[in-house]
Amino acid sequence: MDTQVNRRGQAVQFPVDHSKIARIYEHKKKLGKAFPKIGIFVISYNASAHIQKTVSRIPTELYDAIEEIYIFDDASPDRTFETANELLANPNLKSKLNIYKNSINLGYGGNQKVGYRYAINKGLDFVVMLHGDGQYAPEYIPDLLLPIFENDAQVVFGSRMLNRVDALKGGMPFYKWMGNQVLTAFENFIIGTHLSEFHSGYRLYSTRILKNIPFEENTNEFHFDTQIIIQCRALGISITEIPIKTFYGDEVCNVNGFKYAKDVCLSILEYRLHQLHVLRRSRYLVSSEFHYTRKRSPYSSHEQILLGISNPGKALDLGSSNGLLTDSLLQKGVRSVCVDMVPKEKVMAKCEQYFQVNLENYRELQFKREFDYIILADVVEHVRNAPGMLQYIQRFVKEDGKIIVSVPNIAIWFYRLSLLVGRFNYGPKGTLDETHVRFYTLSTIIQLMERCGYIVTSVRPTGLPFEVVFESIGKSKVLRALDRMYYACARIWPRLFAYQFIVEGKISSYVAEEGEGKI
Repeated sequence: MDTQVNRRGQAVQFPVDHSKIARIYEHKKKLGKAFPKIGIFVISYNASAHIQKTVSRIPTELYDAIEEIYIFDDASPDRTFETANELLANPNLKSKLNIYKNSINLGYGGNQKVGYRYAINKGLDFVVMLHGDGQYAPEYIPDLLLPIFENDAQVVFGSRMLNRVDALKGGMPFYKWMGNQVLTAFENFIIGTHLSEFHSGYRLYSTRILKNIPFEENTNEFHFDTQIIIQCRALGISITEIPIKTFYGDEVCNVNGFKYAKDVCLSILEYRLHQLHVLRRSRYLVSSEFHYTRKRSPYSSHEQILLGISNPGKALDLGSSNGLLTDSLLQKGVRSVCVDMVPKEKVMAKCEQYFQVNLENYRELQFKREFDYIILADVVEHVRNAPGMLQYIQRFVKEDGKIIVSVPNIAIWFYRLSLLVGRFNYGPKGTLDETHVRFYTLSTIIQLMERCGYIVTSVRPTGLPFEVVFESIGKSKVLRALDRMYYACARIWPRLFAYQFIVEGKISSYVAEEGEGKI
């Protein structure tokens, strides 16, 4: 057990939990050759007074479960590198420890980039980042490792704020304690996470995750830690937190608190603007499969589509995704036949029938004139021959049936502003989804419908998808108020403020059903 005295003169103890180490070795025995290669990356700058003790406190019982301990000294002006090399005199450490010194100072973020690239190149599966100044207790490394085996975790943080009072007891200055909580609350709210602490430097990453995020495009400064959280968020990776004790001793803090807070807030806001396609930042373009979700806001496209369903009947849901509307349609007494590219086994909704068809090949669809509703929710912008598809599907709708189409509004205010400053940035989803082959304004979608033989009977705007942007589940009063206010603007000036248009129509004529002319 290691005991240290913090800045308040209080003794802080860091016991090694041997039962947790034993559990790690149980997993090692079970996994055999499949046991992951784990590295401990000791990030160091001006840590000559602490580096030896910090590394020596890594539980020796863990050595057989660890592939390598490696130190990167960031060109410290003190004797950190020389002091660290004295650790090689320890025969137990010599076979595990490698020590490096950057030729120039790369900064806190820059040093992490080097350390993570090293882990990837060495074929490690997981890397623990441990600060060389002893601020984070090495005795908690088993706690960071266990979620790998027991919860299939890919990213694990040691959080000082899961037990907030303990952070103060550990010597964290009150202004830092308060600032940590305020910043974390802001970050959680803006990007839709639920972390107890954004600002812990005690972290474990799977190199599989590191390979899928462009971490080398991040800043070299201290808000690198925030940007890598955002990248994990963009990738859809959950972060596991484990509680750790806080220790503030005589280590030197190199962080300018005000600058750090500003940089963190700007990074968080930058990510949201990136998601809205107002900005484009390549550091947030990660390899991820997006899954569209059911929107519950009364001003969303899904709810506005359902407003057009007034009577029981049968619907042909083209581009149904994972059956997002199926359950809601059933509640209205409407049975659904769903069509999409999603494999049938991945569709959980209870469609009456499901057909896996790429709507570019819409002529594969063979139905009778049996549907009261045909729904195309965010479909026509994806299809190259949208006019041909709209004409072809007329043969499936009853004489008194209805077609309901939703399309994004390319003329919304923020794309107009983007064009003014020379930006038109594509992304993985949203109006500028890279899979969109056509763009529509209110005039052009009405024109398309009319030229394809439909009478437009109704047009409704939608608001911005705040619930998607903030991952809201409808409980936030602030977001509900924002939703209402924005929708009021969309109703007053739809061409400028509508995020999408919901266009309803009926067939104007049943003559020349085989027509398929392009516009």
